[in-house]
Amino acid sequence: MADIAGPTTTVTKGLFVRIEAKAGHEGDVEAFLDGGLDLVLDEPATTAWFAIRLGPSTFGIFDVFPDDAGRDAHLNGRVAAALMENAGTLYDEPMIEKLDVLAAKLPG
Repeated sequence: MADIAGPTTTVTKGLFVRIEAKAGHEGDVEAFLDGGLDLVLDEPATTAWFAIRLGPSTFGIFDVFPDDAGRDAHLNGRVAAALMENAGTLYDEPMIEKLDVLAAKLPG
């Protein structure tokens, strides 16, 4: 795994979450994701976290972790709980994919 930022910021695991907003709830999903940043600031193993918009009603979350333990802690954390609480209301069940990070450039 190439990591040009140095060993203290190595990431090896990630998540990609795809969220399809229900009609008329696009703004609600955007606001929910914007508020998610405050929740992950207290997660030391969440190295980087991004809320993204892929299209008019398609959103996502991309985040990275140093290892499986960090990713698992995040999946059992406040953002994941809030994500599942809103499923069915603002969006259908989110698609959550675990991934391996092959290379990363992080601030260091």
